[in-house]
Amino acid sequence: MKSLNLKNHLVPAFLTLLRILIGWQFLYEGIIKIANPAWTARPFLEGSRWIFGDFFRWMISGDTGMWIVDSANAYGLTLIGLALVLGLFTRLAAWGGVALLLMYYIAYPPFGGFSYGSPSEGSYLIVNKNMI
Repeated sequence: MKSLNLKNHLVPAFLTLLRILIGWQFLYEGIIKIANPAWTARPFLEGSRWIFGDFFRWMISGDTGMWIVDSANAYGLTLIGLALVLGLFTRLAAWGGVALLLMYYIAYPPFGGFSYGSPSEGSYLIVNKNMI
């Protein structure tokens, strides 16, 4: 009779719980953006001053670009979150989440002592909430 190895059961359970919690955060953020017709990413992108700041401002230079960015952001967050919570297409959803958070990160990198746009939610040194 095989002995029950607790570690072999806890790791998958922990990873499943972590996937669901991260998925919930993405899903919640997406639904909040969709439910608020006044929400737009314009102030966030206009405020970016790092090396990609011009690119972000170019993306939203017209009404069509702004609509695409807002829709991709809100529905992307929602779909990524839904996929992670339900456990469907998790690898694709995880890479989609990485890509989205990387865009947030390069818009306002938290390099200690430097300001690349609007203030962040605290004092960071290279790692911020988007990196976590």
